[in-house]
Amino acid sequence: MNITVLCYVVYLALSVALTVWVARTLHRNGRVFLVQAFRGREDMADAVNHLLVVGFYLINVGFIAFALRYGVKPTTAQEAFEFVSTKLGVVLLVLGAMHFFNMFNFDKMRRKGLAPERAVEPAVEGAPLPPALPVRRHY
Repeated sequence: MNITVLCYVVYLALSVALTVWVARTLHRNGRVFLVQAFRGREDMADAVNHLLVVGFYLINVGFIAFALRYGVKPTTAQEAFEFVSTKLGVVLLVLGAMHFFNMFNFDKMRRKGLAPERAVEPAVEGAPLPPALPVRRHY
C-alpha cells in the first residue's frame, strides 16, 4: 500500500466517523426543537428528524467522496500529514456549515411552533371566497 492510498484510508475513516458523530448529535438534540415545532406531535417530529439526518448523510458523505480526488498527492510523510489535515479541515468546515444550517432551520421551525395558532373560520356554504393573491411573474 503506497502513502497516497494510506492517506485516503485515514481521510475516509476520520471523515465518515466525524459525519456520523455530528449527525447523531443533531438527531438526538434536534428532536427537542422539532417536537416543540410540531406542537408535541412526536411522530411528526421523529419523521422529520430522520429525514433531516438522511439528507445530512447524503450531502456530507457525497462531499467526502467527491473531494477524495482533489489535492496534490503526497510522496513524503510530511506531505501525507498536510494532505490529510487539509482534507479533514475542509470536511470539518462543511460539517460546521451544515450544522449551523440545520440549527437555523430547527430554530425557525421551533419559533413557528411556538407562535399562537390562528383561528380558522369554518367555511360557510355559499359564502364568497376571499380574493386571490396576485401572481407575480418573473421574466
